[in-house]
Amino acid sequence: QVQLVESGGGLVQAGGSLRLSCAASGRTFNSAFMGWFRQAPGQEREFVAVISWGGGNTYYADSVKGRFTISRDSAKNTVYLQMNSLKPEDTAVYYCAAHSHGTIYERENFGSWGQGTQVTVSS
Repeated sequence: QVQLVESGGGLVQAGGSLRLSCAASGRTFNSAFMGWFRQAPGQEREFVAVISWGGGNTYYADSVKGRFTISRDSAKNTVYLQMNSLKPEDTAVYYCAAHSHGTIYERENFGSWGQGTQVTVSS
């Protein structure tokens, strides 16, 4: 299995920035895509962004386009999520995930998950 460890969450004021990291280990070669999801209290876990290890192709949820940037360092087996212009509605637990099969924006198609890191944006 793929082991994932997120870091970089914290408390930030609205308009600020955070950079999340996801360190991957294990059989990462079985996952062509890595993604970020988030879950706010009482809400469904939702897709945020995804990136391919090989070509670096990226896809974003409409809610974060233009503000968030997903990237990867394949040599380090690390995926990043740069979050700029943060809003209170971005407050959630952010999860890194390794894709398993199927479409790349559905949580059911990701087979491995990190423990999550809390992002809190205050107004």
